[in-house]
Parts: sequence; C-alpha cells; structure tokens
Amino acid sequence: MSPEPLQLRADCSACVGLCCVASTFSRSSEFAFDREFGTPCRHLAADYQCNIHDRLRTSGMSGCATFDCFGAGQRVTQLHGGLSWRDGPAVAADMFADFRAAQVVQELLWYVTEGLDRVAAGPVHERLREVADELDGLMSDVQNLRAVDVGALPASVVPVLDEVVALVGGGGPQLRRADLAGRRLTDLRGAGLRGAILLGADLRGADLREADLLGADLRGADLCGADLSTALFVTSRQVSSAAVDEATRLPARLGTFGPTATPPAS
Repeated sequence: MSPEPLQLRADCSACVGLCCVASTFSRSSEFAFDREFGTPCRHLAADYQCNIHDRLRTSGMSGCATFDCFGAGQRVTQLHGGLSWRDGPAVAADMFADFRAAQVVQELLWYVTEGLDRVAAGPVHERLREVADELDGLMSDVQNLRAVDVGALPASVVPVLDEVVALVGGGGPQLRRADLAGRRLTDLRGAGLRGAILLGADLRGADLREADLLGADLRGADLCGADLSTALFVTSRQVSSAAVDEATRLPARLGTFGPTATPPAS
C-alpha cells in the first residue's frame, strides 16, 4: 500500500530535529551563519523544535524556511523506536545516514504518488503502484533502507515518471536543464522544465499547466498570478522559495497541505 499524502509532509513535532543536525550549510543570503554536519543548530531547542521557526526568513534563515524532507524526519525517528541522536555517537551516525537516504526515498514517493493522482496517467497506474509499494517498503525497516543504493534509486524511478509526463503533459517548449535565470517567460504550458534553472525568473501570469517542473530551481522566481494548477511534480520546497500571491494557482495537493501563498517582499 502506497503512503497517504500526509505521510509525505514533514511533521517536525514527530521528529528529533534531524534536519537541524544532519545537514550542513554555509553563510549566504539563505543562511545567517555556517553550520557543519553533525553540529546541532544554535536555534534547536531541547524539545527538538526550532526557537525561531515563526521568524526564519526575517532572521536570515530562508534556506530553512523552504526546506522540506518530505516526511523523512519523522519516519526515520519512528524507525529508531524513540531513540535520539543525542543518545550517543553510534546512534547519531546511524540516524544521520538513514535520514539522508530516507529523504531520497520520500521525495521519489512524492513524485510517484502524484502520478497516481493523475487520471490521464491511468495506463501506468499499475506500475506506479508497484514502484510506490517498493519505495514505501524501503521505509518499513532500517535494514531495508540501508540495503538499497539510494544514489542509483532515482534513475530506476525516472522512466515511469517520464511515462506520466508523456500521458499528462508535453506539447510545450522543451527546456530541460536550460539556464533561464532572470528570464521573462509566460507561455510554458506543457513545457519540459525538468532541472531548469529559473533563478529570479519573471513568471508573472505564466501558464505552467502540465509543465514538467521536476527538479526545476525556482528560487527567487516571481510566480505571482501564474497558473501551476496542473503542473507536474511541483513541491512545496519549490513554491516556498519563489514569490507567490493570492492569484497564483497551485496544484491541489499543495493547496491542501502545502505552503501558504504569500506575496513577494516589496
């Protein structure tokens, strides 16, 4: 059985703050300070919650505000049966490695379960269910998770995602991995934008219906008034890193449990 959508949404209250320890970042426009892997964030509280969660952006931590583990944090915490990385170096090493692997699995599950939501992708639903069950099975036990080569996992899932795109989208300009940073773009219906760089792109009012946005970098892009209602493989991480407003139309699965649309800073 593939996971329910809410299992693919991060629940920080059920996690031991893994993203606040098992990741690294350097001081930049997205992070106010440097933090090394394995070093708890200075804002991580004793109860594993973030002390500045309600003001991450104004505190110079927009990178944290847009981060999404797709539910990997709570699932790894559950797999370790109540243990915490604070219980010792050996436990921490295992949890951190499992968390990094789980993020890959959970993100792939997000894309695969979206395919199952698409009526037009009906011809590949059986295969999608098989892949979803296989991926979810990796999250059922730490030994299963550790036995898989997560680096090779995306390549094994991409073919069925390509079939979803062929059935649901297509017909627009093919701009996979194109550098479109800062560009003004509007007519992108059915566009192939997988892996495209859209940093700071002006996409105001753009038609992105049925566009393939898997892995597209939308940081700083202006999506005010844009229509992403039927865009493929959109994540809350992408949307929360861009500027959106009340006129932005998001996919239904994001509208249900995705980020709250906010207007760009003036």
